[in-house]
Order: sequence, then C-alpha cells, then structure tokens
Amino acid sequence: MSLTETLWWYLGNIWEYALQMLPCMCAALVLFFLLRPWRCRRLARLGLSSGPWREGGLLLFVTFAAGLAALTVFPACFWTAWHWRAVLAGARPVIPAVDLQLQLQTLQLEPFQEIFRAFRGPWVMFMMLANIGIFTPVGFFTALLWRRPRWWKSLLAGFCSSVIIEFTQFFIGRSTDIDDVILNTTGALVGFWIFCLLRLLLPTRFTEKFQCQPKGGYYCG
Repeated sequence: MSLTETLWWYLGNIWEYALQMLPCMCAALVLFFLLRPWRCRRLARLGLSSGPWREGGLLLFVTFAAGLAALTVFPACFWTAWHWRAVLAGARPVIPAVDLQLQLQTLQLEPFQEIFRAFRGPWVMFMMLANIGIFTPVGFFTALLWRRPRWWKSLLAGFCSSVIIEFTQFFIGRSTDIDDVILNTTGALVGFWIFCLLRLLLPTRFTEKFQCQPKGGYYCG
C-alpha cells in the first residue's frame, strides 16, 4: 500500500475502535452527572471545590476510561453492531466460551517479541502504535488532575491499569502479552511528557485550574 492508502487504512481502524468505545462512554457520561452532587457534597465537607475546568477535564478522563474499558475488558468485537445482530439472531453467544488451555498456549511473556514483529507488517505496527496512543491520556490526565504531578505516578497508573487489563483478557479469550504492558506504560509516560510540555507553554495558573481548590481561595497545592 502507498503511504496515503496506509494512513486512510489506519484512520478507518481508529474510527471503528472509536465507535466501539461509544456505548460505555455514554454510560459513563450519565453516571458522571448522577454522581456529581455526591462528589460536590464530599468536596464541600473537605473545604474544597471543583471548578468548571477541573470538572471538564475529569469528565473527559472518566468517559475516556470507560471507552478504554469497552475496548479491553470485554471480548473482542463485543460492542460491534454485527456481534449483537448475531446474538439476537441466535447465531452467537453474548460472551463466547473460553478455552483456558489455548489461552495458556498463546500466553506471551517474552518481552519485545511483538514489538519487533511490528516492523514486518502494517497491522502489527498499527496495534503497537495504538497500544501507546490509547494509554497516553492515562498518563496525561493523571498528571493534570492529581495534585503534585510526578512522572512515576503516570507510569504507575499506566502500568497497573495495563496489568489489570492483560490479566482480565486472559479469562475472556483475548491475547495476553507482556509487550502490551510495555507499550501501554510507555504511552502513559508519553502522556506525562505532553503534560510537561503543556505546562511549559502555558502559564502555571492555567494547569492549576484543573486541581481542586479551597472554597473562596486559590490552588491548594
């Protein structure tokens, strides 16, 4: 394929995955607003408030995390239209049976095997870049929304969430690969670096708007 064809192919795959994220993202959106009064009361008891910038950032992170869960902790293609058409037609179970013996045989615990394979074909390369890109918001929002952002916090958030996802995927019939953990954690670090770049380019007070603030005061770092 030419470079243009490859880029369009990548964009097509990204669009398909984005559509699969939508159901869980919509559910998270509703849950966010249902729980918001409880969160506000809890912050008020602590003498804190969450301003519109923080609420907007938190909403983006919550909906993204739900979309990430839709792609990773459900069976493959679970949120596609064709899957549910087949389920309703009785041609496919809602959750396919899992052969744990086959899962053990395909368990990939040798580092960098899939990463090296990425240079042999566009699909594996796409999956490698996707594993980095999909976790970039994890590291970015961890730094943006938590007080005292540190690189190790973003790394730990990416690593722990990736390990939980890979562990879950073993039991739902999806591949479990140590390289995914490496790439996901790298993506979280990239997100932290993007945050650092944003903090350098914009006034410090801007990033502080995404932190909880004391009522009637300024950022309580």
